[in-house]
Amino acid sequence: MYAVQKCGVMFNAKSQSMFDLEAKHDAHDYKPLPVALERGECLFVWDVDGRRYFDFLSAYSAVNQGHRHLKIIEALKKQDDRLTLCTRATYSNVMENMKNL
Repeated sequence: MYAVQKCGVMFNAKSQSMFDLEAKHDAHDYKPLPVALERGECLFVWDVDGRRYFDFLSAYSAVNQGHRHLKIIEALKKQDDRLTLCTRATYSNVMENMKNL
């Protein structure tokens, strides 16, 4: 079942294909951990081999809110209907809404 060993952990071919894609196409700004994540929920993430991990990395604040928090998803969908991305090169009205939080 597991055919590839990386950092002492056995992975299947699906994980290795994810590693190979990253090596070929990624920006290489830092070396990622040898884990190919597929999904997350609450404080857990799962790799493409089906293993569950605690998400202790706090990557972009996911640990603070958890993965797939329903209220956050609802707010994201509402915002996406108005404006998907706003750059620091311009101003937006978001601060007006945040000042009362």
